[in-house]
Amino acid sequence: MDLTTFWFILIAVLWVGYLVLEGFDFGVGMLMAVLAKDDRERRVLLNTIGPVWDGNEVWLIVAGGATFAAFPEWYATMFSGFYLPRLLILIALIVRIIGIEFRSKRDDAAWRRRCDTAIVIGSVVPAVLWGVALANIVRGVPIDADKEYVGGLLDLLNPYGLLGGLVTLSVFLVHGAFFVGLKTEGPIRERAIELGVRAGVVAAALTTLFVVWTAVRDGGTAVWILGALVLVAFVLGLLSAVARLDGWAFTGTSVAIGLLVVMLFAALFPDVMVSSLDPLWSLTTTNAASTPYTLRIMSWVALAFTPIVVLYQGWSYWVFRRRIGVQHIPV
Repeated sequence: MDLTTFWFILIAVLWVGYLVLEGFDFGVGMLMAVLAKDDRERRVLLNTIGPVWDGNEVWLIVAGGATFAAFPEWYATMFSGFYLPRLLILIALIVRIIGIEFRSKRDDAAWRRRCDTAIVIGSVVPAVLWGVALANIVRGVPIDADKEYVGGLLDLLNPYGLLGGLVTLSVFLVHGAFFVGLKTEGPIRERAIELGVRAGVVAAALTTLFVVWTAVRDGGTAVWILGALVLVAFVLGLLSAVARLDGWAFTGTSVAIGLLVVMLFAALFPDVMVSSLDPLWSLTTTNAASTPYTLRIMSWVALAFTPIVVLYQGWSYWVFRRRIGVQHIPV
């Protein structure tokens, strides 16, 4: 394996980590609007992600930094072409952070409602736009011979891209519901699982359509196999939720999201961005990569520090593994 392929795989792993972990954050944020019946239950929902949500966002920062260093042409074309969607994602993430951090700063019901609205909006917008962005990278966007994006926002709002957004929105909602089922107890746990199963039926249908569409477009055996595994994992997660096997339900959606990301990267390889104008103008792992010397230095740094980061984050999840309920929230 050459270093360009190694870094393509590593960036895919970083996106898997980000979307699996931040996915349930987004799901819990969306559930603030439909699951909790009072302020104490909303505080329970926030406490399920309170110790981990900011650490989950680190995966996005590392993925962006790795792309910039390993594939600068990819980074430049993607961030310029997807400037508006990524700006909206950034604003939404900031709005969500403000809602989470400032919700408890004032003992005022109207203030908390506004913060809750910020959390919901800041969760829905990235959940949709990440799916739209990833789908368009695989589908192809207008890139000219100079490796520059020459399209507009409407080029991204195509049927395949919008379907990708609906898939991530619905799957993250189910993922978040099963996380709440895993982390809480009492009536809120039961409602979360029931809502997750109902929403899971819709998410499974959308994911099936998206997987088949992607596999037909790409035509590779690996993509078909990975797509089938995505659906199997998701369905097993739903069945586990029905059986009230909370850990297995959350594992099922986690594996499904991870495999979905892997499927998209497998469909993309060896390209990193596909030109819809001319395949010869596509960005690949070769023509978009940094120098071999840069990749070697980065590889040693990644091999040294990645295990430390993973172990630390795993430890934080272990420390905050207990279930919580409204009885743990002071009146």
